[in-house]
Amino acid sequence: MFHDRSPIYLQIADGIKNDVLSGALKEDDQVMSTNQYAAFYRINPATAAKGFAQLVDEGVLYKRRGIGMFVSPDAPAKLRAERRQRFFTEVVDPMLDEAKRVGIGVDDITHYLGSRR
Repeated sequence: MFHDRSPIYLQIADGIKNDVLSGALKEDDQVMSTNQYAAFYRINPATAAKGFAQLVDEGVLYKRRGIGMFVSPDAPAKLRAERRQRFFTEVVDPMLDEAKRVGIGVDDITHYLGSRR
């Protein structure tokens, strides 16, 4: 599950975000505890806790004292909006820059995308 390209706590956070976006985790679903997560993936509990803390700070998860961590009610919509914005800045903008460099106009791109439906 983990790779060497980014810190494990960020990979944990991204994995949970992907589960929320895919619907594998729904609003108010309980997630594994940091200790369960650490035991399952054989990582340091502090590393798992750091990933979970980031998700709490971002509003993706919330804590119920003495019970555990749960998916925030607005997490799917919030994550979807963030990913959409990132799609435009990381995918569409560079594509448009490259299209401009090679002489492809926006009308040509629109026509091409329309033909792909």
